[in-house]
Amino acid sequence: MKPKTGKPYEAAKVFQHLLSTILTITILSCTVIDIFAADITQRANESKYSIGTYYYPGWKTDTAVNPPRQPWEKIKAYPEREPLLGWYDEGEQAVIDQQLKWMHDYGLDFVVFDWFWTSNRPRIQHALDNYLRSPNKELMKFSIMWANHENYPKGMKDFRMVVQYWVDNFLKDPQYQRINGLPVVHIFSPTALEQKAQVFGATTSQLLAEANEIARRAGLPGIYFTAGTPATEFAKSTAQAAGYQALTAYNYAAGRTVRGFDSYASLDRGYREHWDWLLANAQLPYFITMSSGWDRRPWGGSKDPKRDLSVSTPDSFEAHLRAAKAAMDRYPEQSMRTGIICCWNEYGEGSYMEPTKAYGLQYLERIKKVFGR
Repeated sequence: MKPKTGKPYEAAKVFQHLLSTILTITILSCTVIDIFAADITQRANESKYSIGTYYYPGWKTDTAVNPPRQPWEKIKAYPEREPLLGWYDEGEQAVIDQQLKWMHDYGLDFVVFDWFWTSNRPRIQHALDNYLRSPNKELMKFSIMWANHENYPKGMKDFRMVVQYWVDNFLKDPQYQRINGLPVVHIFSPTALEQKAQVFGATTSQLLAEANEIARRAGLPGIYFTAGTPATEFAKSTAQAAGYQALTAYNYAAGRTVRGFDSYASLDRGYREHWDWLLANAQLPYFITMSSGWDRRPWGGSKDPKRDLSVSTPDSFEAHLRAAKAAMDRYPEQSMRTGIICCWNEYGEGSYMEPTKAYGLQYLERIKKVFGR
């Protein structure tokens, strides 16, 4: 039989080849899309927990006093607490650069800097300033916890000055942590804030409303305030009316029935009591507070010396984290699957997980093992 030739036949062959090519490309494209979608799903599942840590900026020589305050001197009597970076000066940029990389690499999502204000100016802000300059800044979101221990604010003018400082220096930063589009500010002691407000004839709700107005005038949608609180009636009945939008805490001194900690096991039980009560009873979402331990002997010891026996190991710390994760899973909406660990570097209080020469990276490895991406 004579083979088929001619323009109609050649055109048919070209069309058939083109159709085959299109089909191949379509199949490959669908495969790539499926792989990409699977990767997105996997990463979403792996990152459904948001875990942060508090950062205490207390490890820089204070030359404002005479003689200069050397913060590490009292810690050196406890050599197991020596950081892997050595007895560093927190004023060095390389310190925060490395710390941010460790935080990111081992599954932490944000860092909450303890923030102090006194005599109408910030105090010990060097670590936060170095964060803002760090090339590793993009690795970690940040926020502040107002450690409102000092006798401020003394009036509405003082309070406005504090909030304006936040707005001008932190809250507009693209790396600042936001929830529902609002920059997050943690209040260490809502009780202290209310007491100070009452002295000058105001209330917490008036202060927080004023803060939101200052933020809005600056182009922000407002501020997401959290209140540091144990499991109390404040969390159940009045926190929301005061203007807070969520609850958390820095640490706890006891549980609801566990009246004093005398081991890390009792500390763990006490923390779980707070978690369970707050997640079941609080009006507002609760960001679970976790702890790596407590031993305040370098700072002179606790009022109850037995409390300073609440020292963890990597294994007991991991069990504590797993219990927190289980609580988040039981109450995913109420917890927002968010937690904050106390602390990165509270060496004077025995609450630290920064790599040390004694344990290396073990505490961070346990965080990554339980919550990591």
